[in-house]
Amino acid sequence: MGKSQKKRSMRRHNPMRVPDSHLPKGLESAASTSPKNEAVLPIIQKLENPDASERKWACVAVSNLIQNDPSTRRLLQGKNVVGALITRLSDSEEEVWIEAAGALRNLCIDGGYDICAEMYNKNILAPLKAFVPKISSALSQFLESPKTAPENARKVVYEFTENVNTILWCLSETSNKALNAVNQINLVPFLMSFLAARAKLPIATVTAAAQCLYVLTDDNQPAIDELRSNAAYSTCLLEIVHDEGGVTGKDKEVFWDRMSMLKVLSSGILSNVSPFPPPSAASGVDVGKEIVLPLLQPVVSSVSLTESSALAESLVVKLALEPPQIDKLSLKSAPKSDHRSDTEIELDRLENNLRTVQLALEILTGVCATLPDPDPISEVQEGEPDAEEDEDSDAEIEDDVTDGMALDDIPVTNGTATGSHLPALVEPLVTLIRPVRLSFPPAAGQSSHPPTTSVLSAIHVSAFECLNNIFLSLSASPSSGLAAASASGKHIWDSVWAALGSVGTEIARGQERKQEMWEIGVGVLWGVGNIWKGNLVPNEEQVQLLIQLCNSSTDPAIRVKCIGTLECLAQHPQSIDANRVIAMHLLSILPTSTAPSTYGTEPLIQTLSALIDIYSDENLPYDINFRQGNFVQRLVDSVDGVRKAVRAIDRRKERDLKLRGEEMRDNLIAFIKYRRALKF
Repeated sequence: MGKSQKKRSMRRHNPMRVPDSHLPKGLESAASTSPKNEAVLPIIQKLENPDASERKWACVAVSNLIQNDPSTRRLLQGKNVVGALITRLSDSEEEVWIEAAGALRNLCIDGGYDICAEMYNKNILAPLKAFVPKISSALSQFLESPKTAPENARKVVYEFTENVNTILWCLSETSNKALNAVNQINLVPFLMSFLAARAKLPIATVTAAAQCLYVLTDDNQPAIDELRSNAAYSTCLLEIVHDEGGVTGKDKEVFWDRMSMLKVLSSGILSNVSPFPPPSAASGVDVGKEIVLPLLQPVVSSVSLTESSALAESLVVKLALEPPQIDKLSLKSAPKSDHRSDTEIELDRLENNLRTVQLALEILTGVCATLPDPDPISEVQEGEPDAEEDEDSDAEIEDDVTDGMALDDIPVTNGTATGSHLPALVEPLVTLIRPVRLSFPPAAGQSSHPPTTSVLSAIHVSAFECLNNIFLSLSASPSSGLAAASASGKHIWDSVWAALGSVGTEIARGQERKQEMWEIGVGVLWGVGNIWKGNLVPNEEQVQLLIQLCNSSTDPAIRVKCIGTLECLAQHPQSIDANRVIAMHLLSILPTSTAPSTYGTEPLIQTLSALIDIYSDENLPYDINFRQGNFVQRLVDSVDGVRKAVRAIDRRKERDLKLRGEEMRDNLIAFIKYRRALKF
């Protein structure tokens, strides 16, 4: 079984706010669907205008044009808006480069990987790098002598700093190449200075710095080493995590909105960088158990996605009655690129609260992961390892499975309906996997509020990933009490299927998150099935859906999950017909005497394991299927194909798979001998 953990490849911690995957490829489709097509070219031209006020107006207009409008964003991108705005970062007029940074920041968070990659390729880091010492100097001056600069001047610098830090954060998760370039700027001391001075700075500016730090410390050793090297950094992060603010009464809700994201980010940074060496204040702290779980569990339990979706819909209706910002633009009174109506501010606040939940889930996914990353495998010498080496390797694999976060590190519920043996985190996670009205865009269309839809679907996926890791942890550390709580198993099983049923199997262009939920959800089902194997009654429709997903997927990992889940269902003793249907599917995956398996090596190995496990006890009622179907002969026919498949695995590249394949090959031959010896 595979855990959901942070991938070594780049990932966007902040999902694309306004996806364009529902649009057909190309500029033509964007032009035909953009309501602002005619405004694009004049704005691009004004970015090059000799008049600074025209250039500033154009930068502001870009921000307003792209708001929740992927068609227009794509049109602007096709007209090289990114290159034009990067040029404006070196403008002779301060107001122009400040607005250009705001427009680039909005493009980053709305448009995602492609636009960020374009920015990196067009050398945005050159002007950004030059801004860092200037911002540091201004910040130091403001903090040392706050009265030397008027409040309006400080506000401009703080907003500009927030935009620069947000762009740096987005670039850091664009590619390893971009991350390495960002590492060269040595941002950790710069970013930590904002967190250290948080009491004197706007919370949005501090949070942008923390967000950048969180991304930079995710599996990025240079940033991790830098943060570990200064004990004051971990002390500052711990202070933020434990800061209650002393806020009561009416201000409590405002304080939660502003501080919750910063506290969650700080816990994520601590989790990324842990363990800390002495003399750090965090050196003796179990970050996962003592900080992350107590802080983040209330965060993920505090939200109602149904209410959030309904509020977003009502605000969108209200916003539609207000005149669009682009209509208000004029050279005399060009609004700032962050100018928003009260309705837009309320929508942003809702989105930020949901993104705090999504971030908390992402951090919890890492904490709940059981299996540690495998150590780099040294070169394996030519030739087969001897039996003693095999036994040692098996022992190491066993250690890996049970290593990591122990089950008792996760708080358990006490006498709730789902059973006292389940972690308390499970029930809120089960609630968060259920889709709501705005969870997905309509087929080949756009959501009424793309940012809300983006974050809601990200929450569902992250909650599934958390559940996947929790049940992997539970199944790796078997508990007789939990296994006996079959009502808990049925509750979780039914809840996951209900969520997947709401997702549906019709997945249109732009609804890729649905597919993601299915793929992770099957992993959760496998984990639940492993714990309550033999207690879960197979449902015909569910069995057919798993078989269809196994057949249609080209990803070996998804096929392995489907096979593992079917194996668990096949072991319900009284479900003889379902057992037969599952067995016939599993047998169809095996090679024949004349043809190899078309499913891939990993699914083949999992299938062998499943068949042996299902029919290892000839006294079970469903074993009649094995005898009447002459399954043993089908297994005999597969032996040569299995041997060839195992022989083809490259030991140097896939050592663990090779070991497991050899084990299954030997188990298959032994199982055939065992079944033949029964003589019935």
